[in-house]
Amino acid sequence: MKLGILLGYSGRKMSIPMEAVRQAENLGYESIWTAEAYGSDAVTPAAWILAQTTRMKVGTAIMQMPARTPAMTAMTAMSLAELSGGRFICGLGASGPQVVEGWHGVPYGEPVTRLKEYIQIMKQIFARTAPATFSGSEYQLPYAGPGATGLGKPLKSILHCEENIPIYAATITPRGVEAAAEVADGFFPVWMAPEQSHVFDEPIRKGFASAGGDKDLSQFDISPFVTVVMGDDVAQCMMPIRGQMALYIGGMGARDKNFYNDYARRLGFGDAATVIQDLYLEGRKDEAMAAVPAELIDACHLVGPADRIRDRLQRWQAASKQGHVSSMLLGCQQPEALQLIAETVL
Repeated sequence: MKLGILLGYSGRKMSIPMEAVRQAENLGYESIWTAEAYGSDAVTPAAWILAQTTRMKVGTAIMQMPARTPAMTAMTAMSLAELSGGRFICGLGASGPQVVEGWHGVPYGEPVTRLKEYIQIMKQIFARTAPATFSGSEYQLPYAGPGATGLGKPLKSILHCEENIPIYAATITPRGVEAAAEVADGFFPVWMAPEQSHVFDEPIRKGFASAGGDKDLSQFDISPFVTVVMGDDVAQCMMPIRGQMALYIGGMGARDKNFYNDYARRLGFGDAATVIQDLYLEGRKDEAMAAVPAELIDACHLVGPADRIRDRLQRWQAASKQGHVSSMLLGCQQPEALQLIAETVL
């Protein structure tokens, strides 16, 4: 099983802990991942890290698709891959309508359709077998819609990218996972209970079938985000995770359209998902946090003393041996915890 570290996006100030990044590289971590919301972008810190490391891969988790055209993302990915000797991984995501329409000022559109079209265009650009053309519902190359001059023509990338560039997708919905399995090289579940990887089995199988050929799990990385908080008090270690999970399960999207709430239900926590959402949407956020089941947190994350984390890691290692988990991408601010996990897994 491979290990990666999630850096997240910046707060008010931009800072990248390069000493910690180099330590992770020395410990054998395979990858480190940048992010963006509506502050720092994901690409600039990725370039910064690639320039100051030698072995570690750097990925984006995620670049917001609606913020960039597929061609712009392909250009960026090719540039970083070439300059780094093939160490860049392109992670994509739909973001949410609040950010897409409120910040970027573009329609949210159909996220699953966008994902499929976006990756198909990028791979066409990478391949350079012919000038890039595409006719889809979200994207057209050349563009011929409202406002078009009629002067657009198919183009082939000037840059010949000789490096392999994996493309990952952030998704948890059945349709999104199916699309990722069809066109991408891996996907990021926002959380995952390793014993319940079966929730993704059917959409992955359908996606592989749509891809044709003999695509299987050996060609598709399942890389869940896993928060790690090490400390003597398990309940206290769960507290910051409660806040995040309450926000996602309770407050992301509308009451009848919350993908994370639906996902919690598929993991077997339907009653809790209803309570969390009701409390969160009523503005009772502290109570919503308290309603997040400890069993759900424990199933998807690593918390508590060192021995407990070491013991709970066995579940993830077993899932890896069965082909259900390729990488663990860790959200962790504790160097001692990262060292513990590296020593246990690698």
